[in-house]
Amino acid sequence: MASTPLHKHDNQPVYVLHTYPFKETSLVVELFSQQFGRLAAVAKGARRPHSAMRGMLQSFQMLSGAWSGKNELKTLHSLDWNAGLTLLKGEALMCGFYMNELLLRLLPREDAHESLFEYYDTTLKTLAKTQDSSREEALVNGKNLAIILRRFELKLLQEMGYAVPLLADENDGAIIADKIYRYEAEYGACDLNATKNGVQLSGLTLLNMAKDDYADSQTQNQSKQLMRYLLAHYLGDKPLHTRQLLIDLQGL
Repeated sequence: MASTPLHKHDNQPVYVLHTYPFKETSLVVELFSQQFGRLAAVAKGARRPHSAMRGMLQSFQMLSGAWSGKNELKTLHSLDWNAGLTLLKGEALMCGFYMNELLLRLLPREDAHESLFEYYDTTLKTLAKTQDSSREEALVNGKNLAIILRRFELKLLQEMGYAVPLLADENDGAIIADKIYRYEAEYGACDLNATKNGVQLSGLTLLNMAKDDYADSQTQNQSKQLMRYLLAHYLGDKPLHTRQLLIDLQGL
């Protein structure tokens, strides 16, 4: 009787974040799974033209995966369709790749974030909906995409355990809407003369972000500056490839 592979997991909801070649005919697949977080698995023979696995390795589609292994690099046994197709194109597609790169760079391996997985799934569906608009609505879509990204960036940092206080300053005082603050990573909002680091923004922007309200144009602009600064702080010196593409497109 054949032995059962160690640590085998079947029928797990996953998304493909990235793939890269491994040996002559295989691929390493970076997966974002609902119950096990981010993990890497070898898809053996997936580079062969007639590989059944090859056609399943598509980003932005929820799949059902099976893998085994007790080491950091697992063995991917199968992928199957889990839900209907999510089709992204144009700027929405670039936003999806940007989200994937953020997850690859910030999520540690095998650290479960079920809430973030669900939010990622919802965000992909929201991105897909932005494409179903008329020409008149197309001008608004740039702002919509930017807001979608701000929400995802904030959710990601919060889920990762990085403090992003929005309702209180560094001294636990309530944020005042008409006050101008300087926001510094690891500390939060503080008086303008307290530090030269961070970004300058209004208390109203922080309060609006806490309410998930990005309707105000100043909130849109200042939240973008804040999230760029915070992400750069936590990502370190290596820049995101997709970030520059988004800036070149529409300043997202």
